[in-house]
Amino acid sequence: MSDPTLTAAIEEAFAVAPSNVVVYHTLEINHVSFATPIRVVRDWNNLTATLEATAPHDPGAAVLFAAYPFNIVPPEVTSTAVPQCTIEIDNVTREILAQIDAAIATPDLLTVIYRMFISTDLSGPQNNPPMALTANAITADVFRIRMTAGFGDYANRRWPKEDYTSTRFPGLIQS
Repeated sequence: MSDPTLTAAIEEAFAVAPSNVVVYHTLEINHVSFATPIRVVRDWNNLTATLEATAPHDPGAAVLFAAYPFNIVPPEVTSTAVPQCTIEIDNVTREILAQIDAAIATPDLLTVIYRMFISTDLSGPQNNPPMALTANAITADVFRIRMTAGFGDYANRRWPKEDYTSTRFPGLIQS
C-alpha cells in the first residue's frame, strides 16, 4: 500500500534504489525553552535543506541539519494501541544534552518532526506533511538520548473543540 504523504521521487528512490540518490532522514526537536530547534540528519556530513512552507519554525527557509547517528523506529500500524515510535540519538554534544535536560525538567512536552529529503531535490521534504510527534518519555545521558514519541492523546480530547457560547454565537439564544 502506498503512503499518500510520500512524493513520487522518494517512492522511486525506495523502489529502485539508484546509486546516485541518497535518502536523508532528519529530525527536528523543539521545546518552548529552546532558542532554536535541534536539527539532526542521519549522515556523516551536515545537510542544508529547505523546510516546507508550513513548518512551525523557519518555514520555507534553508536550514542546517547537523550530522548525528540516530535511529527512528516508525510506529506500528495497529488498531489496538496508540501508535508510538522510538528515537535514539547517539553521541550528543554537551549543549544538546543540557537543552534536553532543561526541557525534561519542565511540564511542557518536546515535539519531534521527522522529515525525509533526497539528494537530488533538497527544496523540500519528500514526506509532506512531515511526521510530527510528541515525546512521551525521555532518557538522556552522555552517550544517548532515547525517547518514545507518539501522535498525542486524541482519545481524551474534548469534542467539539470550540465552545458554543451565547457571546460568540448570539443566534443560539431564543428571543
